[in-house]
Amino acid sequence: MSKKNISKSEYYLEIDKKWTARNYKPIPVVIRKAKGPWVWDVEGKKYLDCLSAYSSQNFGHLHPKLVKALKKQTNKVVLTSRAFCNDSMGIAAKKLCELTEYEVFLPMNTGTEAVETALKIARKWGYEKKNVPEDKAEIIVCENNFHGRTITIVGFSTDPDAYEGFGPKTPGFKIIPYGDVESLKKAITKNTVAFLFEPIQSEAGVLIPPKGYLKEVNKICQKNNILSIADEIQTGLCRTGALLACQHEKVKPNITLVAKAVGGGIFPVSGVLSSWDVMDVITPGSHGSTWGGNSLGMAVLEAVCDLLVEEDFSQKSVDLGNYFIEGLKKIQQKHPDKIKEVRGRGLLTAIELHDKARTYTEAMMDHKPVGLLAKETHEYSIRLAPPLIVTEKELSSALGVIEEVFDE
Repeated sequence: MSKKNISKSEYYLEIDKKWTARNYKPIPVVIRKAKGPWVWDVEGKKYLDCLSAYSSQNFGHLHPKLVKALKKQTNKVVLTSRAFCNDSMGIAAKKLCELTEYEVFLPMNTGTEAVETALKIARKWGYEKKNVPEDKAEIIVCENNFHGRTITIVGFSTDPDAYEGFGPKTPGFKIIPYGDVESLKKAITKNTVAFLFEPIQSEAGVLIPPKGYLKEVNKICQKNNILSIADEIQTGLCRTGALLACQHEKVKPNITLVAKAVGGGIFPVSGVLSSWDVMDVITPGSHGSTWGGNSLGMAVLEAVCDLLVEEDFSQKSVDLGNYFIEGLKKIQQKHPDKIKEVRGRGLLTAIELHDKARTYTEAMMDHKPVGLLAKETHEYSIRLAPPLIVTEKELSSALGVIEEVFDE
């Protein structure tokens, strides 16, 4: 393909279109460089990143302490597989467990893998610890959930884009309304082994459950001897103003799933946090991952844990989030015909529109001289999740761009 008569961005977009599967519909920006909360495209235009790679970049792009840890470990050893031990995994797991107050960590690579791991643990726990009859285990999930893209997970999604064309669905799952305590109570049977939920449904448009919901869910699970499994893959590591979103209601689920930000936006890391009483159902040969617990990822995870101890990202998220949400609500008051609702917690926010959101996200990208990158979700919502290292001045600039776009 010739680069003549087309821009650099158009050239790369055409290359992507021809040679890669179309399983995403990205905002048409081609990023070449990134630092902190900022990214630059191949033409050199600057943008404020208000998506943070779906909360992977909580600490901004290329945080120097995390890059240093990555480079240092790269010069030593990257991967041994789990056939052998390495000197990074146990140290990182210890620090993460101490931070989150769990006893044990099972490391994987992606968020979807963490969810799949938890589903296996829950079923095995049900058979071995709760004495559920073989192949009868049931797991309860919520409507509008987003837990990943594997064949089993999409089978209990309520989003047609996720599940259509991939049947038959894996049995053993019940779907109930999100935020509805009574529906959870009614769905539980003697064969129920777990309830899988998101403390805030990020992908669905930052849907926040009623106050007290998480606490009540935990009580119901304890009373009925079922595992509570919190998917904190997008809400974890201070994104919502607490280390883990469940901590807003002083709740500690039996299992917590982490990914994205635990790798610092530097390397893919995920995993399952739990107690030994639950985790001990996993034995050699019953589960694994060649890359899970690799030296490189674990060195980055250790650096992430150190960073969380050194800086109060939770308070930053609270203070900056309040400022940002207040600013967004002022824009809503100015444009009630366009903006239906502004909602959020910490620096996880969403603008729900009366009209489809894609026009607005592309207009934010096109804004000059500096653009803003966000992404529509479920057609009518714009998700905004800037890195936690963003400043109030930078958020003020973001609000200015958003207001101009709605004014136009």
